[in-house]
Amino acid sequence: MKKAIIIILLSVMIIGGGALLKKDNKQPIASPTNNTFGAGKSGVVLKEYADFQCPGCGGFYPILKEVKEKYKDQITFQFVNFPLTQIHQNAMAAHRAALAASNQGKFWEMHNILYENQNTWKDSINTSRDFEAYATQLGLDIPKYKIDFASSATSNTIQADIQTGQALKVTGTPTFFLDGKQLEDNNAIASLEKFSVVIDAAIAAKTGQPATANTNPSTESATKPL
Repeated sequence: MKKAIIIILLSVMIIGGGALLKKDNKQPIASPTNNTFGAGKSGVVLKEYADFQCPGCGGFYPILKEVKEKYKDQITFQFVNFPLTQIHQNAMAAHRAALAASNQGKFWEMHNILYENQNTWKDSINTSRDFEAYATQLGLDIPKYKIDFASSATSNTIQADIQTGQALKVTGTPTFFLDGKQLEDNNAIASLEKFSVVIDAAIAAKTGQPATANTNPSTESATKPL
């Protein structure tokens, strides 16, 4: 009787241990994106958590375009998906379109089209049609684009980006981090001139040298759109 009880207990321990081991070895569903622009010679990173349907992000788009042009040799600019789906009904579809384009090497091209046409699609009842038209305009492989747009892998990747923002207590968009430090007041960076002040300070702190104006486009900047 005692021998039977011992065998049963050992079996339970082995099964339970195996379950725990399996749980501990479980891998994340997806990795966050790494959509970056710029040569990053100074080592400074400007990260934006953004929503393609967010009007505030749309308002910052032309400012950031100027920032990226001015600092394309010196800093790295990173875009992170953070769709606010509770208030922006078409945001998730827009981020899906951007990731589908990214799979064909045209993230920034789709990024730009989405912001430049935000007022056209933000209230659309057929975003799939709208975004497919943009994909066609960019010369994407449309059958592949459709598969990637609808895939669970795309949803999981967007969710992975959202989780990185939640870990940093991001609650709205656009939210900016400069070298890991959140920029608390967007009004203080709401122009190229204002943004330049904080970026120049970050570059000086990182390198010990003042920021210098771009005179020649970097190789990466020359091959990617702003």
